[in-house]
Amino acid sequence: MSESTPEQLRFPPVAGLSVRGDFDGGALSSDFGPMILRGVDRQIGLTERLSAAIDDRRHPSYVTHTMRELVAQRVYQIACAYEDGNDANALRRDALFKLGLERKPLDAAMDLASAPTFSRLENGVSARDLYRMARAFVETFIASYDAPPKVIVLDMDHCEDATHGQQELAFYNHHYGNYCYLPLFLFEGLSGKFITAVLRPGKRPKGVENAMILKRVLKALRAAWPTTRIVLRGDGHFSNPELMALAMDDPYTDFIFGLTGNRVLTPLAEPFLEHNRKVHALRCENARRAGATVPHSTRTYHEVDYRAGSWPGPFRTILKAEVMELGTNPRFVVTSLDLPSPECVYRDLYCARGQDENFIKMIKNDLASDRTSDHSFLANQMRLFFSCAAYVLHQVLRSDILAGTELANAQPSTVIIKLFKLAVRVVQYKDRVRLHLPSSCPLKALLKHVTEKLFFAPSILTASG
Repeated sequence: MSESTPEQLRFPPVAGLSVRGDFDGGALSSDFGPMILRGVDRQIGLTERLSAAIDDRRHPSYVTHTMRELVAQRVYQIACAYEDGNDANALRRDALFKLGLERKPLDAAMDLASAPTFSRLENGVSARDLYRMARAFVETFIASYDAPPKVIVLDMDHCEDATHGQQELAFYNHHYGNYCYLPLFLFEGLSGKFITAVLRPGKRPKGVENAMILKRVLKALRAAWPTTRIVLRGDGHFSNPELMALAMDDPYTDFIFGLTGNRVLTPLAEPFLEHNRKVHALRCENARRAGATVPHSTRTYHEVDYRAGSWPGPFRTILKAEVMELGTNPRFVVTSLDLPSPECVYRDLYCARGQDENFIKMIKNDLASDRTSDHSFLANQMRLFFSCAAYVLHQVLRSDILAGTELANAQPSTVIIKLFKLAVRVVQYKDRVRLHLPSSCPLKALLKHVTEKLFFAPSILTASG
């Protein structure tokens, strides 16, 4: 019998009763999330694809945890808000995480991997491994469609990933005012599905680099969907001739990019802005006379005659001429689309790319894609992929399993708090495992809905096994 004194938590008395707590509860877990994530993962085969992309150079006689188990454990932990690799030192014995990795929950010999194992994994991957993992994300995206879609919007954007140590290829970026990485994220803009991501140095990307990355993605998409209409969409620093030429080389690919004003383009907007100044002043005056709310702005949409000398061809240039109380706000867009009106191109097609920033916030803020604190650049790319994989599981859970429920549009952090962070008591028998959830759980009906859909969903792992 242990001679150590059990650690206790003390609380003020309640109704004349002393209250004490300890950590001797046994097989309890505070995370129901791994069981849900396991169901989603089995349905889409994500960690199976990612682990197959890694060349496992370990000697088989020393392997305790398969590559698929390592990838799944790390991804599940991040998806449950445990972004630090050191968290594995405690969670490796958690009954629900072990069960989510298809191990017996109460057998000590079945404990999961610890933090040093993940450190070796992250620092052991090669550039070829990471390239194949990037392709595995694209293959997962393609497999998410039962039939070739008629149109997809390929949203692209960079995001600041601030660095605070001696990370490789972390450069000072004057725009953000600190040392950082500047990873590129690719999403499908209509559905929010993740396509792939590339960790980049902190310097501003050139058009050649963007085109090189997009060319490989488009090649994979075209191999699966020869006639799907693909629209490339991005802000002003993607409006370069290399990406335009890439779109023009494919008859089923178009683009719509923001365009930065210059000494030639900006004067073309002045006549429209001058007209809108007069209209806005008149609208404000009429509103004041009528005692109504003064309009915030007056805007019109136009097509202007402009072509940069570096462009590979003539393209439509769209102007949003907006006048506000604080001044004018001219905005430009260049596109290869012929049919939509200027207003439709800017307001309905281009402005929708703002949703892409919300997807990036989910990966960065909720799933810690900026936890790139390893010295090695390749190890940090691996960490980025772990967070991206966690996003894929959350996105599928939200769009497919939680569709029509109160969490259908919830962010990952909300799903984690409401659906994943549930206390569970685990009881293991010879032939079965029982999970006891709180009797007063407020989401009983939703949990029943989720688990039933995952139980009857076809499993890629089962089908391939």
